[in-house]
Amino acid sequence: MKLTISRENLLEPLQAIAGVVEKKQTMPVLANVLVEAQDDVLKLTGTNMEVELVGILRDVELEDEGRITVPARKLADICRSLPEDSTLDLALTGDRLKVKAGNSQFTLATLPADHFPNVEDDEESFSINVAQGDLQHLLSSTAFAMAQQDVRYYLNGLLLEIGNDLIRAVATDGHRLALANLAAATYVEEPRQIIVPRKAVQELIRLMDDDQSPATMTIGASHLRVTVGDYTFTSKLIEGKFPDYNRVIPSGGDKAVLADRLTLRSMLQRAGILSHENIRGVRLQLEPGELHVYANNPDQEQAEDTMAVEYEGEPLQIGFNVGYLIDVLNVISDEQVRLVLSSPNASALIESTGADDNIYVVMPMRL
Repeated sequence: MKLTISRENLLEPLQAIAGVVEKKQTMPVLANVLVEAQDDVLKLTGTNMEVELVGILRDVELEDEGRITVPARKLADICRSLPEDSTLDLALTGDRLKVKAGNSQFTLATLPADHFPNVEDDEESFSINVAQGDLQHLLSSTAFAMAQQDVRYYLNGLLLEIGNDLIRAVATDGHRLALANLAAATYVEEPRQIIVPRKAVQELIRLMDDDQSPATMTIGASHLRVTVGDYTFTSKLIEGKFPDYNRVIPSGGDKAVLADRLTLRSMLQRAGILSHENIRGVRLQLEPGELHVYANNPDQEQAEDTMAVEYEGEPLQIGFNVGYLIDVLNVISDEQVRLVLSSPNASALIESTGADDNIYVVMPMRL
């Protein structure tokens, strides 16, 4: 294998693919990227056995075709360290890959391409075409609520529910829930639910652009494949039954608060500084026209703040994890936000006031 490629053409896809590769691997070849030079293109593949990302690089001069695997992060770090507008010559000599750029030369260890695993294909069920920016927004509006290393493995991912002309994303860690909708021509007769792993959701958000360029989602029996431009991303799906999220969404709340989102977020961030560092609890006190927030910690330090809100109901005190509230306010883009409450022991429903019909649920905590 022998080829020439510019630093810029190689660096961006290499960094994206290196992000899929886990730092700690049980198999040495999984720390490598598969490099395949053939048919006048360079194909790069990275996987951790759960997710796989393939990138096609077209602006490359091929002298000799070939296949090999090389350490993903080392090759990415080498490219990143080289001057801009550098030209790289890659040549496979025996079991070593030589990388040359100007006066710089590097020799990397390799492993045979035959040792590199492929994420197995399964029968394609159906495909959906959406705009990258819309899909990215759908995922990023809900991904923060996914669980991390929960024994309820089905919570360590994001539910995608494909219905008639609608894609719904739902995530919950048992303490909060995020739900967002995307109108799309799905052409499905029967609704379908899949659970996409946490790692896959995070990599997809990074991979996609915030524009209207197309993305194709192909949903199989056990895999999700997303194609954007010259990248193809494949992930295994989590097997299991996602909980009935409709039972978690509160209804009948009689205390509606309308607040400026940025002002509320800033107030919560300030109060959070002096909250208990483990439980992050803050106390909200509602009165007509005003919202007070209080925080304290075991060192007897205290924070107190007040802002004007639109509220005409009865006084109410309720406690929350301040981080959960801030996470919601970070993903809502409207100037104002609506909180619907009912009692100190009932979950809060948080909604944007604009075009989005996203909803967020946060459980209260005792302080």
